[in-house]
Amino acid sequence: MENVKGTTKKRVFKKLGYTSMETAELVNSMNMLLANYSVHYQKLRNFHWNVKGADFFDIHEQFEDQYNYAKVAIDDIAERIRVFGQTPMSTMKEYLENSEIKEAGTDLHSMAMVKEILNDYRVLLEKLFDTLDVSIEHGDSATEDMVKEFIKTTEKNHWMFTAFSQEN
Repeated sequence: MENVKGTTKKRVFKKLGYTSMETAELVNSMNMLLANYSVHYQKLRNFHWNVKGADFFDIHEQFEDQYNYAKVAIDDIAERIRVFGQTPMSTMKEYLENSEIKEAGTDLHSMAMVKEILNDYRVLLEKLFDTLDVSIEHGDSATEDMVKEFIKTTEKNHWMFTAFSQEN
């Protein structure tokens, strides 16, 4: 393999052609993403079950749509980690210890719930871009493609929830 300067870069081939260091960096980044998505998912379920007020019908349904999307993302990320022959984080203890997204109570007003989800989107986007950078750095086009789709959807969701939460 030749690098930009024209010198040969020796690659030690492991599973999928990535070195053990590259694999560790990719998997660590995906595990941090997985932890954040998992706490976000549970927060969405909490909000779906416990939202009340005049916005109930709109927000209740949206929270359900969002947690269904997060469930698919969680599965995709965990399965991508398995492709590397590694074990994804899978306990709530691991998720809570590693996630920047934190749990929320059941007593929030509906707009406070929306603001919580908007903050979650900011954290998720940060983690998504971290994972994208690592995947590009190591030439992992499959992870790159997966993450780009998550970014596109998360940005759209952020826009929609922002528009919903604004006063006229």
